[in-house]
Amino acid sequence: ENVNLYNMIFTIHGIIMIFFNIMPGLFGGFGNYFLPILCGSPELAYPRINSISLLLQPIAFILVILSTAAEFGGGTGWTLYPPLSTSLMSLSPVAVDVIILGLLVSGIASIMSSINFITTVMHLRAKGLTLGILSVSTWSLIITSMMLLLTLPVLTGGVLMLLSDLHFNTLFFDPTFAGDPILYQHLFWFFGHPEVYILILPAFGVISHVISTNYCRSLFGNQSMILAMGCIAILGSIVWVHHMYTTGLEIDTRAFFTSTTILISIPTGTKVFNWICTYMGSNFGINHSSSLLSLLFICTFTFGGTTGVILGNAAIDIALHDTYYVIAHFHFVLSIGAIIGLFTTISAFQENFFGKYLRENSIIILWSILFFIGVILTFLPMHFLGFNVMPRRIPDYPDALNGWNMICSLG
Repeated sequence: ENVNLYNMIFTIHGIIMIFFNIMPGLFGGFGNYFLPILCGSPELAYPRINSISLLLQPIAFILVILSTAAEFGGGTGWTLYPPLSTSLMSLSPVAVDVIILGLLVSGIASIMSSINFITTVMHLRAKGLTLGILSVSTWSLIITSMMLLLTLPVLTGGVLMLLSDLHFNTLFFDPTFAGDPILYQHLFWFFGHPEVYILILPAFGVISHVISTNYCRSLFGNQSMILAMGCIAILGSIVWVHHMYTTGLEIDTRAFFTSTTILISIPTGTKVFNWICTYMGSNFGINHSSSLLSLLFICTFTFGGTTGVILGNAAIDIALHDTYYVIAHFHFVLSIGAIIGLFTTISAFQENFFGKYLRENSIIILWSILFFIGVILTFLPMHFLGFNVMPRRIPDYPDALNGWNMICSLG
């Protein structure tokens, strides 16, 4: 069994799904298409910069894909932790190089899109459209852009330090010479945690838009939804250490980050209950496939958020860190939250995208239910695997865990 192939596969899987699936789909695609429509501007502020960021994306994608062909492929996990990624004795430094270059190019493209979105909303709004009456979707894109502008430079600095450690003889992350690998973890997760909110906030905007239009009701608590997204963005940018509870922190640090992490559930709960209240105030029925998809989104996102509150406790996370419980948590939020958000966008805005309905509702509803059953079967048993402390990123497992793993494979 080639374990390195397994490592390479989940590394590439993580990077592609995050940087080349959800971000171009929900943030880039939905934003570029609907931001000018939703704020009444004829075009984005800088169309040529926009096209540059679009053309940079396939270059970054090709670079990341090239890492699979470089020597043995980068088997570092999408987080690229040192000392594995900085060691020239690892299997393939070249693969880590091209992954880093791909992330840099993709980050440049995202930053240009973000500047574009913010400038568009601030300076190209329709006359009389104040910031106070912009829709939730528009605000979700603005807040996402601001988070990207805040955190992407930190990631860029971190991976550039990684590159210089690998090739230019610096010692940022080398503990032999008083460097510190934990520094990289801080730099990476200061981007990495806001990144997951960057992935999910546009989905919030889409779901709000779809529920509001499908049921012909204005969203319950419109301003509180926008405020909740702002709170999520601010809180989400100061909780990055909850990914590092097991690295030997002081008790005060863990207390602060535990309480702040659990605090995020309050604005998130606000959003969920507002969606439910919008449902309650309307004539509820599945009148379009996007209605079903948004309902599924709310259920799965609520469940994924609940497991996140559990993981936010430092003491519990000591046991559950790097087990399949973590995988179950973030796949419930991303693989079933953000991806269902993407599907909702495609099914709800078929007419806008393609000029006609490509698929009637019934077949999309069938696919949605099948997809939902599949992902639930895949990711629900992972919670139980996590409680049985099956470790992440390990290709083999003891036979005692065969049952749940079989169910996961069926899903």
